[in-house]
Order: sequence, then structure tokens, then C-alpha cells
Amino acid sequence: MKSDKKGQRVQSVERALYLLEILSQVGNPMTLSDISEKAGLNISTVHRLLHTLISHQFVQQDLNSGRYRLGLRIFEIGSKALYSLDIRQVARPDLQELVDTCNETVNMAILDQGEVVYIEQVESTNMIKMFARVGSRGPAHCTGAGKVLLSYVEEPELTNILKNKGMASFTPHTITEPNQLREELSLIRERGYSLDIEEMEEGVKCIAAPIRDHEGRVIAAVSISGPVARMTEKRLKDMIIQNLTDTTQKISINLGYQNMSSERVMDLPLA
Repeated sequence: MKSDKKGQRVQSVERALYLLEILSQVGNPMTLSDISEKAGLNISTVHRLLHTLISHQFVQQDLNSGRYRLGLRIFEIGSKALYSLDIRQVARPDLQELVDTCNETVNMAILDQGEVVYIEQVESTNMIKMFARVGSRGPAHCTGAGKVLLSYVEEPELTNILKNKGMASFTPHTITEPNQLREELSLIRERGYSLDIEEMEEGVKCIAAPIRDHEGRVIAAVSISGPVARMTEKRLKDMIIQNLTDTTQKISINLGYQNMSSERVMDLPLA
């Protein structure tokens, strides 16, 4: 592999990406020689690159014709990226309105490879405020957004996530036992929101609720975070919970979700 040391550009990666662009632009399945000619690369190089891409499902080869086309992995990644971009655009005005009402920092996050990824944020005007940098990742088992997202994951996937990511302890309040977490996730589904009471960071409380797409799938979560001194049980019950769930339901409707009659927030204990 050759690289441009100044920009750390890897030639083989650039060539592989160029092949994907060619397959995308042409649109139809292509022969090895056609791809080689269009890319300006020798056939042996193109063959190696294509088979590397095939091994990761970015390219498929038709067994009968031998022609190559884009693989399903491309569409899968593209769909995730599209969802993130669409959600941010649709949700931003409602997230801002939520901050204007509660004056606490609001984050929107998705679940990716068993971790929380923060894709949008609106900060509060408080001097003391909680925030996570957009694009950063965090553990799912001890964050408000993460627990909401995990609560709608199928059991086999949940088991794999907990096995692969573990359940590290960050504070004395972190849930570190899988069965205890499963009980918590069941409660979250029942009441319609999650709580992180100093599980990730001492002195910080977070509440989160799910966003659904037009098919009813939970695809993201919105969370409100603040210091425990401000995020009191009374304030949560009197104002924050209702405003949060109203906001996530509004965003879900704007994304095409229609079955809101089944959505309800249960009046259950917060602790």
C-alpha cells in the first residue's frame, strides 16, 4: 500500500472508492474489462480490489454473467446516513423549541454497532450545562438515549451487544448486570422513556424518549441532560417528561409515523 504522507491518503483505498463510484455512475452490471478500462487500471489490480469489496459486501458478482454491481452493504450504509441527515433536518426546530421550554441541553442520538452516537445537539443557556460533542460515541447501557435505543433491540442483538461491548461501571449507580438491565429496558418500554440517574457521570441526570420512523421502528432518541440539582423529580414530573415525549412524538409524526394512539407515557416511579 502506498500513501501520501502529507495527507495520509492510501492509494488502494482511493482506487477501491473510485471503482464504487464507477459502478454507481454506470448503474448497470459491468464486466471486469469494462471497469478496468473506465478506471484506467490494469485488470489484475481491479480484480483484487473488486474481490476485496465483494468480501465486505460492497460489491456483488453475478454468478451467471460474471458482471459486477454494487452490493447491498452500500445501500445499507447509505440508508443509515440518509436517516441521520433527514432526522437532523426534521427534528432541529422541535429540539430548539424543547430547549427554549426546558432550558436544558438536548441531544439526539442513534445506535450504531452497539454504541450511542450523538448526531445533533442544542445547548441550554445555563452557565452549568451538560453536553456531548456531536459525532462522539458513548456506552449504551448507562446513558439515557442508549437505554431507550437498547430497549427496542431484539434479544439476540441485545445479547451480542452486551457480550461485545460489556457493561463497564462508571459510577456506583451504573447497572452492570445484564438481567438487571433487561428489567430496566422492559420498564422503559412500558413507561415510554428512560432515566440515567448518575449512571454515566455523578451529579448528572438524563431522561430520553424514542423517535420512530414511518414504519414504526425506533431509529433515534432525544435526551435532556442536566445537573441533579435542577433535574429534580418534581420538575421532571411537572414539565420535562411531558415536553420531551410531546417533542419525540411530534418528530415521529413528521417522519411519517401515524400510530400515535398506542403511544402513552406511564405514570410510574422515576427511581
